[in-house]
Amino acid sequence: MSYEVKLDIFEGPLDLLLYLIRKNELDIYNIPMALVTEQYLEHLEMMKALNLDLAGEYLVLAATLIHIKSRMLLPVEEGTGEAEEEQDPRAELVRQLLEYQAFKEVALSLDKRRMLDRDVFKRVLPVEEIPDEPEEAMMEVSLFELIEAFKQVVERMDKEDLLEIDTERISLSDRINEILEDLSREQSLSFSDLLKASRTRKSVVYTLLAILELMKMRVVRAYQSDPFGPIRIFPAVEEATDG
Repeated sequence: MSYEVKLDIFEGPLDLLLYLIRKNELDIYNIPMALVTEQYLEHLEMMKALNLDLAGEYLVLAATLIHIKSRMLLPVEEGTGEAEEEQDPRAELVRQLLEYQAFKEVALSLDKRRMLDRDVFKRVLPVEEIPDEPEEAMMEVSLFELIEAFKQVVERMDKEDLLEIDTERISLSDRINEILEDLSREQSLSFSDLLKASRTRKSVVYTLLAILELMKMRVVRAYQSDPFGPIRIFPAVEEATDG
C-alpha cells in the first residue's frame, strides 16, 4: 500500500548501524556481518514500506555491508599478524563507526549544555528538599527504536481490528493536531496506546508518521525508562520568553 505522505529521515545510516550493534549487544570491533547486514536490510525494507524517504547514503552503506560480508566468506591467506589485521574487511567500517560515535557523543553533550543554559530555569533547593524526578533517568528514543516498537505493536494487534476502509480520508496535519491536543491535556502519551487507538492500517501508519514529523520539528521527544521498555511521548522543552 502506498501513502501520499513521504517523510525525510532525520537520522543517517551510521545511526542505524550503531543502533543494531547496541540492540544486539555486539562488539563494535568484531561485528558479525551476516547478522548486521540482514537486520540492516530488513530495516530498510520496513522504512520503504512506511514511505520514508531513504537518502542515497543508506543504499551505499547497504552495498558496503554486502561487499564486506562477501569478502569475509573468502578464505583468509596466511601471513604476518600485521598483514592479517590489514586484511580484515571490517577495519574501515569500524573506524568510521568509532569516529561517528565520538562525534555524536560530543554533539549530544553540547546539545544538553545549550538546553541547560537556555531552556531549564529552576529554583536551587537544599539537598534535603530536592524531590524525586524519575523522568530524568529516562533515555531518549531514536527513530529506529520507534520503528522497531511500531512493528512489534502492530504485530500484536488483532488483524481484524486493522480493517482497510477505502473511503477513509486521513490528513497527516489532522493527526498531528490530534496528538498535540492530547499532549496539551496530558503530560505524556503512551506510544503503544496511540497506535492501538487507530482502527485502520492507514491510521496506524499516519500516527507513526505524525510522531516522526513532530520529532523532526523538535516539538515532541520520545523516551523510555529502560532499553526496549514502553515508550512515552513528551512535549519538547519550550524556550522561555520574557513576560
